[in-house]
Amino acid sequence: MTTTRGQRPIAMVVHSYYEEDPRVRREAEAVVASGRPVDVFALRNPGDPATGVLDGVRIHRLDVQRHQGAGIGRYLLEYAEFFLRSMFALARAHRRRRYALVQVHSIPDALVFATLPLRMAGVPVILDLHEAMPEFFRMRFPAASRPVVQAALVAQERAAIAFSSAAITVNDALGDRLTGMGVPSDKVTIVLNSPRLARFDAGAHPVRPFMVDGVLRLVYAGALSTVYEIDVALDAVARIVAARPDLPVSLELYGRDFAEVPLHEQAAALGITDLVSFHGRVPIEDVPGKLAAADIGLAPTRRTEFTDFSLSTKIFEYAAMGKPVVASRLPMVEAMFPPGTVATYTAGDAGELAAAILRLVDDAEDRANHVAATGTIVREIAWERESIRYLDLVERLARDGISSPTARDPGPPADTEAP
Repeated sequence: MTTTRGQRPIAMVVHSYYEEDPRVRREAEAVVASGRPVDVFALRNPGDPATGVLDGVRIHRLDVQRHQGAGIGRYLLEYAEFFLRSMFALARAHRRRRYALVQVHSIPDALVFATLPLRMAGVPVILDLHEAMPEFFRMRFPAASRPVVQAALVAQERAAIAFSSAAITVNDALGDRLTGMGVPSDKVTIVLNSPRLARFDAGAHPVRPFMVDGVLRLVYAGALSTVYEIDVALDAVARIVAARPDLPVSLELYGRDFAEVPLHEQAAALGITDLVSFHGRVPIEDVPGKLAAADIGLAPTRRTEFTDFSLSTKIFEYAAMGKPVVASRLPMVEAMFPPGTVATYTAGDAGELAAAILRLVDDAEDRANHVAATGTIVREIAWERESIRYLDLVERLARDGISSPTARDPGPPADTEAP
């Protein structure tokens, strides 16, 4: 891959492990497929090399790890360390690569200021707001509910957006939230968190007829954190077993367990340990195959101020793989999926979740209609379509000019980590 005249690379900065972040990977891979090189500056898992290439994307892994489930002080120290390391690494790499554009993925919003040296040199910056940070902190850390803390979070969010050349966010609700704050509508682009159908392709995996082996196989693929009410799903499985002792059922959980919720202990207390499998995190590339082997996909999410702006990508992925979906009845779920598509239940209500699952088991025609309807919606908003809007923004902002000789690809990525 060579940086050619008129196609200078872009950089992305993200406070996550690149390999595990579907949105960042979709965007980076789309830019590379368009012919423009991409360098990503991200967290580094212990044991991972400092640099690498994945699907054409150059990765610079900075020596900072995530401390999921830690207190607010640990989070702030982690953010500060990554901020400093990414600022140094980005400025150092820019001298050689001459970036045409930098994209910063939030959370935290203030990470966008790590691009200050490049911004001062005239490089445009996109801020990709994956979440609403004030609402996230209010949910995650009760102390952040205090007015002074919320005021500070909103102030840093406003400042970060003002600093950026353009802002991206993931759905209409978050877009409306930004314009309601006074952000000019022409500065905000909505790029949905929809799946790439080339990856989530039901036809690329063996077809599993519903309960073909006589077992109802439920699946959840995502973080086992407090945002997602896996504890409610476990309770629902226990209720199904009690109501239908003749119905064999299993729940397959794929995702890193940060031990924020005592799920193993709950399964044991409910007497369903042998029905629940904790598989841990699996690579993104393996997720479609895991979903293909299931009967119903679960998207259980707690309802909070934060999740009222959320729309789980798990719903899209299950639907793309031809699976009926049961999800919490959240505002964005109802806005995107009308009745007769995704089966919903009141967040926190295990009995209602169990009943929604059993309705899909008992009514084959309704189940097939759900699958067809959600499949249509997902095809209409698939990444293959959303990426067009995203790439238009990238190319509109990218400042290529004439590539300097020093901007040619120097071969394997150099370690840009601070000493």
